[in-house]
Order: sequence, then structure tokens, then C-alpha cells
Amino acid sequence: MALEMLAQGGHVMHVYDFRVKSGAGEDFIRLFDEFDRSDENLMHKTSDQIKDGVLCRDNTDPDHFYLIGEWSSEQTHRQILAQFRAQGTLPPFMGLIEGDGFVPVYATVVAPNYE
Repeated sequence: MALEMLAQGGHVMHVYDFRVKSGAGEDFIRLFDEFDRSDENLMHKTSDQIKDGVLCRDNTDPDHFYLIGEWSSEQTHRQILAQFRAQGTLPPFMGLIEGDGFVPVYATVVAPNYE
């Protein structure tokens, strides 16, 4: 059986683990998807993004989400986040996120490493 790796060794994964306001899960998904497909999404304008992020919903809590993506550079991802903040206008889906919970954790892919 052939297996396809989720990510390549040496790349960086960003992982967001966050909650949205109670009952706002469906609205969040719709607004996130609209923004993600728009020309306003600066993340899609760099070659450092290896694979577009995937939004995952917790099977036991409809207001709990994960956003996971693969990048060649943590620094570029951080720079683009700073550009969003500098613009002063956040995407509409951000208004549904509870607290300050939309902060990535970065992790380097270490295995498997079939380069």
C-alpha cells in the first residue's frame, strides 16, 4: 500500500487551535471559506506556502476548530500575519473567534523524512 505523506520533512506546520462563539460554527466556516478563496488572502500570494491550510472541526464540539498548513518558512508566515495586523482590518471570520485564541503554534516536520 502506497502512503502519501501529509507534509515533507524540514517544512514548518502552523497549527491553530481555537474556539468560536457559541453556536457560530456554521457562520465561521462560511466566512472563513469566503475569505480563504478571495484575492484578499495574502497567504496565497507567496511561494513559501507549500500546501493551503485545512480547516478542521472537532467531532465532539462544533465550536472548536483547528487550522493546519504547511510552509517552507515560519518567518514568511509570521511576516504575512504582521501585514494583516498592520492593515487594521481583519477578515470578517475573525470577529467570531473567542478571545485571543487565533494564534499559531509552529512545528517542524521531522519524520518521515524521505527527501
